[in-house]
Order: sequence, then C-alpha cells, then structure tokens
Amino acid sequence: MNTAAPTQDLTLALWQTPYAPDTATALAALDATAAQAVARGADVLVCPEMSLTGYLLGSQRIAALAEPVDGPLLRAVAAIARRHGIAIAVGWPLATATQPHNAVAFIGADGTLLHTYAKTHLFGDADRAQFTPGPVLPSVFAYRGWRLGLLICFDVEFPEPVRHLALQGADAVLVPTANMIEYDEVPTLLAPARACENRMYVAYANACGREGDTTYGGWSTVAGPLGEVLARAGRDAALTTVTLRAVDLAQARLSSPLPHRRTDLYGNVDGGSPGL
Repeated sequence: MNTAAPTQDLTLALWQTPYAPDTATALAALDATAAQAVARGADVLVCPEMSLTGYLLGSQRIAALAEPVDGPLLRAVAAIARRHGIAIAVGWPLATATQPHNAVAFIGADGTLLHTYAKTHLFGDADRAQFTPGPVLPSVFAYRGWRLGLLICFDVEFPEPVRHLALQGADAVLVPTANMIEYDEVPTLLAPARACENRMYVAYANACGREGDTTYGGWSTVAGPLGEVLARAGRDAALTTVTLRAVDLAQARLSSPLPHRRTDLYGNVDGGSPGL
C-alpha cells in the first residue's frame, strides 16, 4: 500500500448540470464549461454520470447511443480537452458485444485517454435494464502526480470499491453521479465517510434538474481526507471549484487507520487483490 502523498496541489471543477436533450447540445455545453473551469484555475473537470447522452433513456435508446472508447463522442471530448488544456472525466454508454456498460473516461489535458471504468453496482430496475455491470474492479492511474480512481454513483455507497482503491494508494476518487433527490444521505453522509475512513479526497459530481419523472438532487460534494466537506453545491446548475491540497492529505495520513487493519482476522475484505 502506497502511503506517500502528492507533492503539488490539484484543482477540480465539479460540473452540476441537467441533462442535455441530445449529444450535440451536451458537447457544446461541455466545451463552454471547460472554458469556465480553466478560467477558474481548474486542472480537471468532473462531469455527472452519463453526461454526454443522458441517463434514464431506456435500453433501446442507450444501445443506439453506445460507442467504443475510440468513437466520435470521446474524440470530441478529447478535442475539447486539448483546446482548453484541461483534463475531463466524462460519462457515456460504452459499447460492448452485448448490452452497453455505464462508463466514465478520464481524458488528459492533451486529449489522451488515460483511464476508463465501467460501473460495477447498477442501481434499480432502470439501470439494470439499460446496462451490463462492469466486470473489473476499479484501479488507480496517475495524473499530475496524483493517484486517482474512478467510481460511478451507486458504487461509492459500498465500502469495498473505495477501500480497494485506497489500498492501491489512491489520493482522490472522482465519482460522476446521477443521484436522485430522495437519496441525499449519499452526498451528506456517505461520501464524507468514504473519504475519512480511507484518508483520501472524494469528489462527487451529481446531476440536477429533471429527466422524465426523475428529479436529480444536486448537492455535488468534495470531501477532504478527514471527512470535512470542502465544498457543496446547491440543488441547481453550478460549477464548483475546489483545490485538493497535498499537504492536507499528507497530514491526514499520519492518523490513517489503514496500516492497522486486522487482515489476520477478517482476511482480504476489500474485494480484490491479495497482498495490497
């Protein structure tokens, strides 16, 4: 387990937005928001779950919109990232040989695709009707000296995926989300708890507004490594910018409980690799 902290800060912009009516409108809004995020000094723009297409569209529509990682949607996002010089974490339906995955891609400021992740915990009948759960546990990747992980919405409500990333040395977990207004306990309680118990930052970027009969709750949240809420948006559209401080992460890790885990008693309960 890597306990070293980064040596430089990282500034995130969380984009809380309603879903656009089509992908062209979504990309145009992303382009404008990336420019705003850069003007505010952000290094990374984190978008909501399925932000390029919309979320609760039905299995036929999602299948029609699904694309591979080298498809037009992510190529367009890569062009936006290059044009503005900002990394982007963005959600889209990832095409597979059968039913699509609910996926997120992390594209660097130079337009390079650095990481992808497919949601492993699908929420409710609508999610399960549209997607196949991801078959692979999350893993960390490096960006600007930070070890980052990706999760999607419901995933963060389970301790195991977050702990699995923590045991790989993750400094921050980015969580594109489409959380309904009925489940405010996730941004207010669970996201800060996950950050505290794993001594990491958790950035939870939610949708807002209505999509059909569903209302999304907003309250996009960034929690620090002691569980402190560093920023929280309201219910409406917002762009929230927060700097993740390397020195605060290093200080928090001095009191980390992770080195004291009793794996001799409960084994490897993080859901993954032995020896982490």
